[in-house]
Amino acid sequence: MRRKDIDGSESVPSFYGKELRWQREQAGLTLQQLAEGSFYGLSHLSEIERGERRMPRELAEHVDQVLGTDGFFARRCEDVRKARRKGHAKYFEKVLESERHADVIEEWCPTLFPGLLQTSAYVRAVVRATHPLERPETTDEKVQARLARGRLFDADAATPEYWVVLDESLVRRPILPPAEMAEQLERVVELARRPRITPQVLPWNTGLPHPFMLGTAMLMSFPDAPPLVYTESLHTGDTIDEPALVKEYRRSYDRLRAAALPPEASLAMIEEAAEDYRNGKHRE
Repeated sequence: MRRKDIDGSESVPSFYGKELRWQREQAGLTLQQLAEGSFYGLSHLSEIERGERRMPRELAEHVDQVLGTDGFFARRCEDVRKARRKGHAKYFEKVLESERHADVIEEWCPTLFPGLLQTSAYVRAVVRATHPLERPETTDEKVQARLARGRLFDADAATPEYWVVLDESLVRRPILPPAEMAEQLERVVELARRPRITPQVLPWNTGLPHPFMLGTAMLMSFPDAPPLVYTESLHTGDTIDEPALVKEYRRSYDRLRAAALPPEASLAMIEEAAEDYRNGKHRE
């Protein structure tokens, strides 16, 4: 199988990865040989070379020692870290790294469509509402960064299974003009027609209490690492990896999902609302 070429001009992580591959091959080492003596495997190093994963500092120091690169990779790994989270808050950094390697992502965000589902107009409205005084170019950077996250679903082979529970208020109460709300809902519908993406709607007249009446949650599980939970509030977020607490979030999310409409009924509600927005018939 022909290996994938790396375009070092594409981004800072790609430049860094291409230099790592060049230095390794100049030294006559395989990925396995370079990884020996570190706590990381060859797949981790391979993803760094392709610009798909950042290099932890301790691994960069190990690489510098093995390759004799005089601290080059340790000095530059911070630049790569900053480049990868450009347009995102610092507290969101671990999510950006983790969601690319998750095999299942499950999410609950009661007041906004989650970032992975947002359209350009929706992102911009949310960012401007949160930071009304920031410079337009800063807003543009944040919009592009969030849209780039959504491209996670475009690579079929690497697409994680994604399950999201949406509060009905997101469907019924517009924060955009009707045409743009229709576009946002149609984006959800389009994704739901893919085999690994499932939205459910929690109806506002369910009449039942549920564990997530307060708070948000993003649960991520991985084929080769322990699960994580991310929660967020205004201007801050927290990544949780403590096993007992992650298990509690898991139970709460399962109860939330049980209270929501079935996937087929949820999709029908979203489609109907999108059509109403598109045709000027929307009613709360």
